[in-house]
Amino acid sequence: MSSFTLDDIRAAVNAGAMTEAQATKLITIAQSRQSVRDFLPEEDEPFEFFKGFSEIFVTVGLGLLFAGVLAITVVLGSGAIVPFAGMALCWVFAMYFTARRRMSLPSIALAAGFGIFLAFGVALTIGPETEAAGIAVGLIGMAAMALYYRVFKLPFSMFVLGVFGLIFVFSVINHFTHTVPSIFFLTSDLFDLGNGTYLAYGSLVFGIAAFLAGLYFDLRDPHRISRFSASGFWLHILAAPALVNTIAMSLFNVGGTVGYSLTALALLLVTIVALVIDRRSFLTAGIGYVGVLILYALQNSTNEETSFVATLLILGVFITALGTWWVQIRASLMRALPDFPLKDRLPPYTSANPE
Repeated sequence: MSSFTLDDIRAAVNAGAMTEAQATKLITIAQSRQSVRDFLPEEDEPFEFFKGFSEIFVTVGLGLLFAGVLAITVVLGSGAIVPFAGMALCWVFAMYFTARRRMSLPSIALAAGFGIFLAFGVALTIGPETEAAGIAVGLIGMAAMALYYRVFKLPFSMFVLGVFGLIFVFSVINHFTHTVPSIFFLTSDLFDLGNGTYLAYGSLVFGIAAFLAGLYFDLRDPHRISRFSASGFWLHILAAPALVNTIAMSLFNVGGTVGYSLTALALLLVTIVALVIDRRSFLTAGIGYVGVLILYALQNSTNEETSFVATLLILGVFITALGTWWVQIRASLMRALPDFPLKDRLPPYTSANPE
């Protein structure tokens, strides 16, 4: 009889054959018996966008079906009911493709569609030109996606909920200050804390909130075998650019050696945080700034063309090396760090020096 893998345990949890708590206990026992914690063969963050071409096929079919049904709705009724009809369709189809079949890509498409239709429906009901429309869309959207998550247990729901949270934050800022411009006129300076823009502070607050929410899910599933870890993944996807871009841009805009040095220090701290919580998304958000800093350092000693090529090579080596030895680097860092609250609830790492 072949041995079970983490994928088998995840499938058992999704199928309802065991609870997430039972799965966590089972994997802990298995790792203790087989010394898996010391070698960590499972090096990557579990992420599944689709399971096969059949899911792509179903998703395309759902898109065509939605287009046809909504077109009929417009012909027979009023365009105003289209968002609510779309929400109803998304919910009904999710009861089958998400709750019963657990298909990844169709479920993601249905959750995204539900959120989009909800946003348009709320905006049309309140009036898109009303100042409070964005606030209402954000609040109702977060509540609706929280319910969606509770019913269908779909991790991607947290991403849509986070987007509604971002809409809420920026809408509140715009409602009281009228300083949030159209998305077509957003510039990097607006996310500079040094300029004192409310948009920058809003982005920072949202990033912190999304990070803490993602960390909450991570701590509930340190072995990353259930929907909690996947939910945390989607929240970190939102938190990383909001935090890293705001902080790095603010320091980078200081300019000169001081600004670039502070940016480098901030990126080093971001790397440490990414390693500690075992999430590569934070480091990914700062790769562009790392490249700019390397280019700046090289331009003082080489010509522009050589600097660009050297930057690509150095950045490529850095990312490849970090990706290849992520587990070993993280294990060394975690062993070097003193004990701190919740350290034992983070993803496992090598507890002793390997032979």
